[in-house]
Amino acid sequence: MAKLSAFPSRAAALDEDGQLDDYLRPEEASTPRSRRKIPRVDEAFADTFADTDDVSALPRPRRRVPVRKGFSVAAFARTRAGRIMAAALGLAVLGAIAAALFAFHYFLDTDPRFLIDSSASIQIQGNSEVTRPELLSVFGSDIGRNIFFVPLAERRAALEQLPWVEHATVMRILPDQLRVAITERTPVAFVRLGNHIELTDAHGVILTMPPATLAAMHYSFPVVTGINPGDPASIRAARMKIYQQFIAAINSGGERLSEELSEVDISDPEDVRALVPAAGSDILLHFGDDDFLARFHNYQAHLAEWRQQYPNLAAVDLRYERQVVLKMADGTVPGDNSQQAANPPAAIKPKAAAAPVHHARAAQAAPRHHPTRKHA
Repeated sequence: MAKLSAFPSRAAALDEDGQLDDYLRPEEASTPRSRRKIPRVDEAFADTFADTDDVSALPRPRRRVPVRKGFSVAAFARTRAGRIMAAALGLAVLGAIAAALFAFHYFLDTDPRFLIDSSASIQIQGNSEVTRPELLSVFGSDIGRNIFFVPLAERRAALEQLPWVEHATVMRILPDQLRVAITERTPVAFVRLGNHIELTDAHGVILTMPPATLAAMHYSFPVVTGINPGDPASIRAARMKIYQQFIAAINSGGERLSEELSEVDISDPEDVRALVPAAGSDILLHFGDDDFLARFHNYQAHLAEWRQQYPNLAAVDLRYERQVVLKMADGTVPGDNSQQAANPPAAIKPKAAAAPVHHARAAQAAPRHHPTRKHA
């Protein structure tokens, strides 16, 4: 009780000191509440219990009570026993998958329902020129084989090696069928090979056909020369591309001028030559490598005049811009006048061109490869 009675006197002393400070010090501006310094907890705690001697009155921290947790899979997996168990479980799953795959493979390999028992199990579609026995010869080793062990890519490549087959598709039809779809090549011209005539497609592939079948098809193509089966496929394809451009150009006017051609020589890419029947003989036309339709029209416009003046006309070179070069057949006379026969003109100009053509202009219009021309 003596200590408790000391608190009022201490408070009175503090009050007197406060009044004295207020008297001696000027009044300070009040600080806003939001800016007042908040005393730290440890300072307030020390001020409150500074004069307290009773230790039991001081606050004590609470004692932490351990909480028992349940079983954790993640925690168990981090243990050595958990890792061993996870590895064993993974091996068991992989073994089960491998056993299932082996059983499935054995079932497909040995089940008789998947065997190709005869050639009747091979369906063929799209063939008209190539015969069924020719196509079945590719699948001779697959009769009696399991359908899942037929190498489809190899069979497709073997089919496309046949001359008439441009594209082939081979697919499995469960349980024991194969389906073959064929896209055949389309002939675009006859090709002269020595003394006989064959067909060729747009890529220069030689297509053989029996003579009786060839006669029954009634194809109406020009005969192409300059395609050699011994040449690389790239060269044959490039030459046939020139041929198709030439045919498309002379037919672009809707007149079907290609039907007037009997033979087209594409051995020289810079000079497409064609034989055109005229009055019981063939005239060789040199078209060059461009402007095919205009040059053909030029030939048609002046053919009657040239034939009247030169009955033995054998060749016309149309590659020049403002003149043409006429060639006579060997051993013939270009006209009745002996002086004209001795010195035939080098160039015959169309009748619409009244002025003579200067040599300088003719030299500029000449093609890059200018062969020597002689008139018989």
